[in-house]
Amino acid sequence: MADPTNHNQAGEVAPSTVDQQAPSVAEEHAPSTDSPEATDLPTANAPDPKAANPEDNPNAAKPAAASPKREKPAAAATGEKPAAAAKAAKKEKAPSVEDKPFVEFIEQDYLPALQKAIAQEGVKDLQVSFAKQKVPITGFESAEECWQIIGSWKQTGLHQFNLYFPEEDIQGKKGFSCNEGKKPSTLESFLIDERKITLDLLVYGLVQRLNGQKWLGIN
Repeated sequence: MADPTNHNQAGEVAPSTVDQQAPSVAEEHAPSTDSPEATDLPTANAPDPKAANPEDNPNAAKPAAASPKREKPAAAATGEKPAAAAKAAKKEKAPSVEDKPFVEFIEQDYLPALQKAIAQEGVKDLQVSFAKQKVPITGFESAEECWQIIGSWKQTGLHQFNLYFPEEDIQGKKGFSCNEGKKPSTLESFLIDERKITLDLLVYGLVQRLNGQKWLGIN
């Protein structure tokens, strides 16, 4: 006996196999051809976004925004390195009085400052000179001459002191001697423990030494 024919509710004969049903299923789910629809599939005619002109191709990659420029420091703007600028400023600093030549320093700076300091101690008749001569101490008569500051009191003429600079350098060795109406018998070292000699220190040291002899007005 033959199988009865399979009919759907509309009276149409349905396909009996999967192969017969597949074309209708594919056609039902196929996209419509009435309107264009973009796909993500690459095509041979699509322009390269990196190479295309942004004005003609909306898909072209836009150039990255330029980062803001940082202002250069003043030294870099002028082409001068900070270290070089600091060095130049240091060179422009005026030299100190202690950097002057030895004789110029003594005559122009030390002697006026010394006389002023001693006058403030109450001494008004001190006579100070600067000369290159032999050391007036027994046993040194044959020694070479050296620069000396000689101070004496005009009225009495008894008190006299000598400050010696055998190396013609305020930073070098220095000596001191004093006497009361006769030649000095001893030569003392002067300011030997100071690492750097300045104008103020030279003045202060000699005033203190004369105060130790009780030769100044306050004694």
